[in-house]
Amino acid sequence: MQTSRDRILTTHVGSLPRPPELRALLVKKDQGEPYDRAELKRLTREAVGAIVRRQAEVGIDIVDDGEMSKPGYSTYVADRLSGFSGHAPAKPRLDTGPHPNFVAAIGRMTGDNTARRAVCTGPIAVRDREPLTDDIANLRAALAGVNYVEAFMTAASPGLVPVFQTNTYYPTHEAYVEAVAAAMEQEYEAIVEAGFVLQLDCPDLAMARHTSFQDLGERDFLKRAAFHVEVLNHAVRNIPADRMRIHICWGNYEGPHDHDIDFAKVAPILVNAKPQALVVEAANPRHAHEWRVWRETKLPDDKILIPGVIDTSTNYVEHPELVAERICRFADIVGRERVIAGSDCGFGTFAGYGKLDPDISFKKLRAMADGARIASARLWGG
Repeated sequence: MQTSRDRILTTHVGSLPRPPELRALLVKKDQGEPYDRAELKRLTREAVGAIVRRQAEVGIDIVDDGEMSKPGYSTYVADRLSGFSGHAPAKPRLDTGPHPNFVAAIGRMTGDNTARRAVCTGPIAVRDREPLTDDIANLRAALAGVNYVEAFMTAASPGLVPVFQTNTYYPTHEAYVEAVAAAMEQEYEAIVEAGFVLQLDCPDLAMARHTSFQDLGERDFLKRAAFHVEVLNHAVRNIPADRMRIHICWGNYEGPHDHDIDFAKVAPILVNAKPQALVVEAANPRHAHEWRVWRETKLPDDKILIPGVIDTSTNYVEHPELVAERICRFADIVGRERVIAGSDCGFGTFAGYGKLDPDISFKKLRAMADGARIASARLWGG
């Protein structure tokens, strides 16, 4: 994995705004409606090419495919693995549940699209490798002739799947997570073998505390999070740590977030994950203060930080000076070479859902790149 050797590099969490035509087809597919498979493949291929170029144009160094092919960053696995069927509605979040007027208003504003949450009703195994093969081919083709430092691809972690796909087949939660891990190993290894950095998405280590795992007490939740990290580490045992990054967040949605578990309680578990790079929210109003956690929780010598320095739930465009200030805070604690500028979360976590304007999203990414240049001049004295 590339590090910030002579300047602060830039990246983001993964998902980016999808073109309207592609988004509409992905929603149809996700809802089980008829759709044109050939047209979906064509639009996806074209969208990946365009999104890679646009990332490079605004100054992103470590780019990806924007998750153009996925209806959701976590729910896509139900199309690739056997054992899933139907749909189970999500539990009301602890923070937004008590505010029905707010929930209704946000639903109207974002289109009120409800992503399919399939249920595990049978044994899990790899069912269809074609989507992953297509993803790899599309990203590889899109990178040709583009100026970039490195490319990554995202994948759902074993512990993330139960957050969105409940289990009615396996006798225990642990057995379910281990079955998911065994099936997802092929995807993890294929991404790295293709030459890309693997990003493992793990909101189960934070967001799930006030969403899907809200019935657990804090102690039991942290115990479950530690178990998820153990399973993840086993699933990636054949992959070098420096070819991976891990992302955690508290949910990429506008809301109170006043039930978010403190990062200080999660950080000691997170640092035990094998991936070299830790991608963590650090810009939004609920977690921007938690850069201080790294004063008490030592970042292991073999790891680097990718803190979010721009928020992904508001159309405010951060000032580059603020971005630079945030970058320098982390650099002062862990060292400039161990910081890469990132976003809090994705800009298109689910197709058809979200209130960020696509063009403003890229303005935010450009502001991050501008802020990284300011920070680099300060940190390297250029």
